[in-house]
Amino acid sequence: MDVSTDVCGLVDGNHTSCDATRVGNISCVEPNHLVRNIGSLGYVGPPSQRRTLGRDAQNLLNYFKKMQAENPGFYYAIQLDDDNRMTNVFWADARSRTAYNHFGDAVIFDTMYRPNQYQVPFAPFTGINHHGQMVLFGCALLLDESELSFTWLFRTWLSAMNGRPPVSITTDQDRAIQAAVAQVFPETRHCICKWHILREGQERLAHVYLAHPSLYGDLYSCINFSESIEDFKSSWSTLLDKYNLHKNEWLLAVYNARKQWAPVYFRDTFFASLSSKQGVNSFFDGYVNQQTTIPLFFKQYQRALEHSLEREIEADCDTNCTTPVLKTASPMEQLAANLYTKKIFSKFQEELVETFVYTANKIEGDGIVSKYRVAKYEHDHKAYYVMLNVSEMKANCTCLMFEYSGILCRHILTVFTVTNVLTLPSHYILKRWTKSAKSCVGLDEQNANLQGIETLTTRFNNLCWEAFKLAEEGAVVPETYNAAINTLREAGKKISFAKKNVAKVTPPGSLTSGNSHEDGSQKNTYPVSDMVPSLWPWQDAVPPCFNLNDIETPLTDLNQPSMVPTSIHQDTDHPDCTVVLTYFKSMTWVIENKKAIEACKVAVINLKLHDYGMNPSGESEVQFRLTKVTLEPMLRSMAYISQQLSTPVNRVAVINLKLQDTNTASGEKEVKFQVSRDTLGSMLRSMARIREQL
Repeated sequence: MDVSTDVCGLVDGNHTSCDATRVGNISCVEPNHLVRNIGSLGYVGPPSQRRTLGRDAQNLLNYFKKMQAENPGFYYAIQLDDDNRMTNVFWADARSRTAYNHFGDAVIFDTMYRPNQYQVPFAPFTGINHHGQMVLFGCALLLDESELSFTWLFRTWLSAMNGRPPVSITTDQDRAIQAAVAQVFPETRHCICKWHILREGQERLAHVYLAHPSLYGDLYSCINFSESIEDFKSSWSTLLDKYNLHKNEWLLAVYNARKQWAPVYFRDTFFASLSSKQGVNSFFDGYVNQQTTIPLFFKQYQRALEHSLEREIEADCDTNCTTPVLKTASPMEQLAANLYTKKIFSKFQEELVETFVYTANKIEGDGIVSKYRVAKYEHDHKAYYVMLNVSEMKANCTCLMFEYSGILCRHILTVFTVTNVLTLPSHYILKRWTKSAKSCVGLDEQNANLQGIETLTTRFNNLCWEAFKLAEEGAVVPETYNAAINTLREAGKKISFAKKNVAKVTPPGSLTSGNSHEDGSQKNTYPVSDMVPSLWPWQDAVPPCFNLNDIETPLTDLNQPSMVPTSIHQDTDHPDCTVVLTYFKSMTWVIENKKAIEACKVAVINLKLHDYGMNPSGESEVQFRLTKVTLEPMLRSMAYISQQLSTPVNRVAVINLKLQDTNTASGEKEVKFQVSRDTLGSMLRSMARIREQL
């Protein structure tokens, strides 16, 4: 398919300069537009293997146009060949680019997927967030897998990530990829994924596995549990002897290339590694396969993003709403519990508890730098060596766990214990593993137009951090407690007053054309008196899972399971006091004042409920407004309720929605309804969509 016309029109619409987008014999007709790094194009020579997306190439472009219209932070690039045909495609949404700003030190690039009938590799860039979960940094569809194409892709991806290369990158075992990485990321440590070695081994050594089922386990242990280069070499030699594989050509070739893939050779570099199984699963496992068509692919892609966001929100809630159980009296453990996320703290706590069965003996040095021999009480023959600089509070261990994972090892912690280092030195607390990992927005992120997605989260995280510190200091004695609680109550009054001021927006009748609903999807206007800020946001008219066939389709019946109303027994003395509650049916929203400043944007929500208390087919509607100020607490509340619904006992949650309503005598109105976990999960994802739009 020739996409030159569509691509040029798109570039022109996004104010990209003509010089930056010249491809083959294509040129833009208006050379005086401003330069932006969105919708950029590259050039590739004759492909080694001709592939095409056929008519789906246009669907791809339509999707990119739609996403960029909805989110200015959406970035995409298309590479064309000599005949102006689409060769390779890269894209990254604002959330992915923001995630890289926080967690882009260790990157995984995977080209093993072929999730379409065209057999075009789908290559996601992923990483690990502060909860140990996979996060997305961008995606590519590769119709050409030459070194030139990978070089273009890596440069394009680096540009989308504001030019900041990762500390480490893990990729497939492909010579073209290796050459491109060396060219684009000369300072980045490159490792071939060990799971591709093990996966290929299952094919190459299938006959040996049949004869010796224990071979896989021995090979797995050799690769994952060797703690030094000497251990790895010894284990490998033992494996060859045990199974008589000295003449196996594949194993010989793999061993000769060991410095390119064996983890033990990379432990001096940060890879955000938390377990030996990390990297075995992909971000899109369970969402795409070889039968996935291009239109369905983007729907599943969107679902994977939504599920990832939901899991991160739940992990945030779990971290901030629960208190870890301490296992020691160490001030270091208390500090770690306050700083780290729940997942990372459990890793640190495991290392700290293990220090009770280790001994540390000084073997060298009487001055500032000393060397310690650390060994487990029952395995004294297996020792680790720790160098400690007392004046700088810095230590290095031969296991290199901190360098590899960013978490202090039990050996260094043992030395800290015997040398009376009771607090955790600040240089051993990586911010990327802490609760406040996303609490700072850098200049690069602001330049990338990502304030709309991260600024609110930043404010919320900073407030939580200040509140935690206030709680710790205020709980010491009754006097400090009273001072703290009075301060918080006074702050609550000021916040309520500020929220009312923020909610006051210009009535639609006085809006200029610049603030009208340009897309035409919502033609109704909503007077200010009809709706005001409330507790719950709902779903957009366009479903979050994108499908070209779903555009403008009502949300009802798309992704919402049918829900039978549940009888809720009230706590009264009368056994037959049973109330059948209203349940959620559908919702839409529209954003008012889209082009206004952040504080003036308002989401107008229309919520449809099925009211069985009225009649078997009765419906009721609720309309209200939502501002950005109230969004983060709502998001956390929904995540917390979703977590409670994860148990079999809790089938539904009863939501009591309290609205401000100037048309009532009390100035308030209450709406009560019930939701299932599936329904609430959809609402949770919708809140994230509203957050982006606000």
